[in-house]
Amino acid sequence: MLTTAVWVTFKLAIITTVILMLLAIPMAWWLANMKSRFRPVLEALVGLPMVLPPTVLGFYLLLFFSPNYPAGQAWLSLTGSTLAFSFTGLVVASVIYSMPFVVQPLQRAFEQLDKGLLEAAAMMGAGRMDRFFSVVVPCTRRALILAACMGFAHTIGEFGVVLMIGGNIPGETQVLSIALFDAVESQQFTEAHQIAAGLLIFAMVLLIGLYSLDRKPAAQPLPGGR
Repeated sequence: MLTTAVWVTFKLAIITTVILMLLAIPMAWWLANMKSRFRPVLEALVGLPMVLPPTVLGFYLLLFFSPNYPAGQAWLSLTGSTLAFSFTGLVVASVIYSMPFVVQPLQRAFEQLDKGLLEAAAMMGAGRMDRFFSVVVPCTRRALILAACMGFAHTIGEFGVVLMIGGNIPGETQVLSIALFDAVESQQFTEAHQIAAGLLIFAMVLLIGLYSLDRKPAAQPLPGGR
């Protein structure tokens, strides 16, 4: 059962992180370059899961996913199954809950980017997509790695939202945080220690890697300024 929970957890984290990066990169770029007076409102909406209790978000998502609401009803009509208490529902909830942990570091990196580099690339004939992949991505590489790791780690450690949306279905929605709670509740403390220690070690290794990456010196110029 523990092996299954590990597999479900990492599968959820990998899928969620991929989706997050696909959505968060354009969203962060849009927010970083936005001049509208409504920008604080949009930033607040994106950052809301950081301050909102997970159970509150989980409750509203549970209602939203139910067949009584259009999204849940449409999903039921298309697939014949409910979105709540399914792995797919877990992915959707995880993406929403972890979104600010990916968008915010990317947005800060994009805001600090030297716009002169983009202007120079544009003068050399580079298109928008070319400028993004040849200038923005290399210059914000560390922020991209940090954002992906934050999204992955945050998904691994989720509890409240996954419990509300996915329940505790072994092999489908039972992730490690839920398995730990289940082990403690049933007084299986040996298994609880194993899960907790594994998550602690994972968190420490990830943070050490991120802090090491953050402290790597920038590339040094060649002698003679070349």
